[in-house]
Order: sequence, then C-alpha cells, then structure tokens
Amino acid sequence: MRSILVHVFEDPCMEARLQSALDLARRFDAHLTFVHAIPFDLSIPGDFQGAMALEMTAEFKRQEVQVKEKYEARLSKEDVRWDWHTRDGSAKSAMMHLAPLADAIIVGAHSLFGAYRRPSNLANDLVGNVRPPVLVIPEDSKGLAHDHPVTIAWNGSAEASHAVQAAMPLLRDASDVHVLCVEEDRLDPDLLPAKAIAVYLSRHDIECEIVNIELGTPADGMIAKKLFDASGQRLAPLMVAGAYGHSRFREWVLGGVTRDLLDDPPIAVMLSH
Repeated sequence: MRSILVHVFEDPCMEARLQSALDLARRFDAHLTFVHAIPFDLSIPGDFQGAMALEMTAEFKRQEVQVKEKYEARLSKEDVRWDWHTRDGSAKSAMMHLAPLADAIIVGAHSLFGAYRRPSNLANDLVGNVRPPVLVIPEDSKGLAHDHPVTIAWNGSAEASHAVQAAMPLLRDASDVHVLCVEEDRLDPDLLPAKAIAVYLSRHDIECEIVNIELGTPADGMIAKKLFDASGQRLAPLMVAGAYGHSRFREWVLGGVTRDLLDDPPIAVMLSH
C-alpha cells in the first residue's frame, strides 16, 4: 500500500480522514495524493434559473486557493510524502480519474451536501466503479495507527475474499484479526466457510479468531449492526468487507448490507468488490 488517494472537502469528516491517511502513510511509507474537486455543474432542486448553482460554483472557486494553502501549510510539517491535485468537476470523476494507479482510496462516511450524517454518495459511487479498496472514514474515527485489531465481515463470497486480499497489508500489521461470520452464510454450500479464510490467512502468517454471529430474526440493518457491535466489543477501529455478494436472506449489494455498513458507520470500513 504505497499510493493512497485522499478526497479533500471541508466537511466534518475531513480531519478524521486526514489523520487516517497520515497514519497509513507512516505505517507503509506511502505517498498521499490529495484530490480537491471543484464542482462546476451543480443541480439544486428548485433552482430553476441556476442562480444558486452559479453562486455555489463561484464560492467553491474562491475557496480553492484557501483550502489548498491551509492543507499545504499543515502537510509541510508532517513527515510524509504527498502531492495535491485540483480538478474541475465532481468528486467522483476526479477520484476515478486517478484511481487506476492507486492502492487505496480514502473518503468520508457522510454526504458532502444535504442532511447531516446522511450516507456518502461518493463512497457508494466509488465502491462499485474502482479497482482499489475504498476506506470509508467516519467523523468520529480515531485514526488507523499501528497495532490495532481488525475485523473481517465474512460471508464466504468471492467479493469478501477479494476484500481480504486487498487488506493484507493492514491485516499483517494488526494486533488481532477477527473473522465475523453471520450464521445465515454458514448454511450455503456455494460459499467458502470461515475455516477457508482462516487457512488462507495462516499461510500468510496471520492468526485469526472466527466469531460466529447469531442473527436471529432478519431485519433491515440487523446484519450491519451485529457486525459493528462485534467489532466494538473487540475494540477494532477498522472492518474489512466485500461490497457485493449473496446470502440466503438478502443480497450484499449497495441496496442491502453494504448500504447498511455505509449508513453512519461507527468505525472505518474498507470496502472492495
């Protein structure tokens, strides 16, 4: 993990993702690329003449230099390698433009516009459209410093397997690794059992604990809540999960468990598809 993209925007999650980026840069001697997108084509409900959109675009332009100077001054005092990219257009297009040569992408957990703590549209868009894993950082994240526990949301799918492979640098560096296996997924013969991922990790000299989670009666958001509760009990600041897959009761897609994981997560979530 030597090249990391970091989305820049003056939202409540910015400080948390900056700290997470600095932690990872120091852990892996990584280069940070900060990406500041300047929207130029805003669509605002009720703004039929486009006056509000034009005013907001002009304000973003005015803030561009101020934001860059602010973070350049701060980053100049940090012991990491970094560069800065400013790009006109949406944050999604700016991040996707640079994503092919990135090892990971860091974004905030909440929407840049609209209601506070609404799930991030940017995270949703990137997870399904880029190759690198997407690290979704909530406002309350305490960073991703060395030697902390990591949990894996395991459902036995190829996507979950790919997520584990993408997260190997973080798993090797973790103090403990816990594989969270929801009971419903253990019943499907087409899915890899938790034992299989434990064997895979052992071949990379990573020991893990398999945690069987009893789901009970399925309900909206229940799987994500169980996964976060189990992570909290183990003091893990990071969960690794596959962004797509299938389970007996519901699909792990951006309309199902993945969406629930992105709905105001209490810890950082690393998603890969």
